[in-house]
Amino acid sequence: MAKVYPQTPACSSSYLTSKRETFTVWMKSLVFNGNGCTVFDSNGELVYRIDNYGEKCCHEVHLMNLRGEVLFSIRQQKLQIFGGWDGYKWSDSKMKERPWFQVRKYCKIFSKEIYCQVILGRDKAKSRCYRIVGLAGKAAFKIIDGHGAIVAEVREKQSSSGVLLGDDVWTLVVEPKTDHSLIMALVTVYGLIKHKL
Repeated sequence: MAKVYPQTPACSSSYLTSKRETFTVWMKSLVFNGNGCTVFDSNGELVYRIDNYGEKCCHEVHLMNLRGEVLFSIRQQKLQIFGGWDGYKWSDSKMKERPWFQVRKYCKIFSKEIYCQVILGRDKAKSRCYRIVGLAGKAAFKIIDGHGAIVAEVREKQSSSGVLLGDDVWTLVVEPKTDHSLIMALVTVYGLIKHKL
């Protein structure tokens, strides 16, 4: 089977919305025998995807929109003890040279909590940071802004009758006026931390 290679976007678009958005994140690729994830909006339309083909736990993944245009390239940093990732934004058909965001995983001794600090660009100010907070062994986690407000929340998806659909099917709720492409890139990093991609 032929591989479908990612393309670069013809133009950058804003992924901000004025209302709360709900997505379904399926930690599977639509490519046969591939690894990755597929994201659907509340209407069941494909909006994002990652296809790693035969590789699992890659050191670099590409978050694409439904047309295969790369939005973010996420690379694992070398020589990080607890884990670190750089997210590079794509625009004007090329990847930016400097990371758009950086994620550092912190280890808390005797804690079941997974905690990551996210810094946007080169701005080290706490108001420009996000935190990813989850529990070890659980799919649920939250993305919190620098002011302590929840901007996105992930939990295992349930059917309308309350049946869990499995630990690889998640519901992602993104609050208004939040860039959901950036949030999806952070969800991707969390998937890499949990070895889901």
